[in-house]
Amino acid sequence: MTAYSALTKAAYRGSTRDATTVFFTFAFPLIFLVVFGLIFQGQQVEDTSVNYITYIAPGVLSWGLANAALFTVAFTLMQWRNDDLLRLIRMTPAPLWSVLASRFVVAQFIGVLQAVLFVGVAMLPFLGMSLDPRWPLALPILVLAIATFLALGLIVGARTKTPEAVAAVANCVIVPMAFLSGSFFPLHLMPGFLQVISKVLPLRYVNDGMSYALAGRGTLADYGIACAALAGFTIVFGAIGMRMFRWSNQP
Repeated sequence: MTAYSALTKAAYRGSTRDATTVFFTFAFPLIFLVVFGLIFQGQQVEDTSVNYITYIAPGVLSWGLANAALFTVAFTLMQWRNDDLLRLIRMTPAPLWSVLASRFVVAQFIGVLQAVLFVGVAMLPFLGMSLDPRWPLALPILVLAIATFLALGLIVGARTKTPEAVAAVANCVIVPMAFLSGSFFPLHLMPGFLQVISKVLPLRYVNDGMSYALAGRGTLADYGIACAALAGFTIVFGAIGMRMFRWSNQP
């Protein structure tokens, strides 16, 4: 077994064995979806021809994917560093890229499962999401979104030393971003200056790309901009995260 396959297997087990991680990855976004679906059941978004759940579901899914990617990599790196596992890995021939690539592959696999389950539930009759024929375009956005937030999680994981610190910092990053990016309510209802701020937030572009692919909202140009923006965020966050990466808590 190669170092990469061993790390991938360990990352997968670490992501699926912990009940809390599984709950927040799969069940938490579904709870938001069902709550919004029941509150706005049968209603249409003003000035559009789609129902509320079709309008808002891509945003809630985007938040769920970003939340899971950021938390899992940040928490894993912090825990592995505290347990001295990263220092031990460093003493083996395994390079840094194998540690990061194993997390990336597992996160993409879990993200696909998360998206399939989410869309399946959203399309149940009592929620009534209508899936656009362009839905396969959601896959490139999903890959880029998880890459972006894994890179952001790498930064958070490098600067935190306890589970409580990971939770606090990650929540401070992801919760305001979700509201400012339009994950939970239509972006056009926000004041103009907040809509401008949303353009510098990566989750805004995950929402735009997912909305185009799953709900047919926006244009192909919006989708292209979303892909390009997420690729740019991944490069920037990845470079910062690699710069800040630490194998050990020791100086």
